[in-house]
Amino acid sequence: MREVGRGTGDAGQRQTETRAGSVAALVDELATLLGDGARFDAREALAEAREIVAALYDVPRFWPAANAHVPVESEMWPRARAAAAKRARGCPLAYAVGRASFRHLTLDVDERVLIPRPETELLVDLVIERAGPGHELAVDVGTGSGAIALALASEGSFTEVVGTDLSLDALAVAEANARLLRSRGALRARVVLAHGSLLAPLHAKRWKVHVVVSNPPYIAYDEARDLPADVRDWEPPVALFSGSQGLDVSTRLVREAADALVSGGLLAMEVDARRASLVAELVAGDSRYREVGVHLDLTGRERFVLAHRR
Repeated sequence: MREVGRGTGDAGQRQTETRAGSVAALVDELATLLGDGARFDAREALAEAREIVAALYDVPRFWPAANAHVPVESEMWPRARAAAAKRARGCPLAYAVGRASFRHLTLDVDERVLIPRPETELLVDLVIERAGPGHELAVDVGTGSGAIALALASEGSFTEVVGTDLSLDALAVAEANARLLRSRGALRARVVLAHGSLLAPLHAKRWKVHVVVSNPPYIAYDEARDLPADVRDWEPPVALFSGSQGLDVSTRLVREAADALVSGGLLAMEVDARRASLVAELVAGDSRYREVGVHLDLTGRERFVLAHRR
């Protein structure tokens, strides 16, 4: 009987030791860190902890629960703790873990760039669907993390994709993402990143541009108070705000794109759902465009404006 008892105790000790360095233990520790503040209740803290672990391992959300017994390497613990600490302060999950998913890509992101949104993935679909034969050069204006440019370079049939941005900090993030994807052989097109406002970096190059795509800033200054705190307090203002009416950047982009696009070239913009008709009117009011259309996102909101150069 003593031997059986000792064996049972040993097994229990082994289970405890295994859990101590496991995914389950890491989730428990992060949930405790997250639950110590007032931001998350116990249930939310556990869900957030699993989200952090899944994001750091770049796996589906259910993975931590299904792999609770898996050992966690030592270097993951400080990374996860740091992410949980940032999340507890209200930092968006993508910034806390330093990465975000966009289509089939996993991109490095931080407070220097806008977090890629799911609706922007549909903008990439629209461009790929409408970019016809001979559309070799696409320009992503305000590339940020490089999400749109890199998705087009990896999925589209373009020869070259240029990403422009006014922020040198953002371009540093985009370049790091491009470099990693190049090393993995994930890019089918050449990617060039250029510093400057809107399409200004292309003026001296005299490139023949076939597609101009952009998710420009489109929030009015006085709408800042209505934004969620994790957007207003963490994401870069230069990527969010666009004048008193939210239309300043879009107005300039419509004009500059018409100057840059070849005949038949495509302009594709993500817009504020509240202002889609106004942006469409801006485009239609420029006689250099034809086939101006407003397209819906997956929730049925007017989210994208597309047009072709005459």
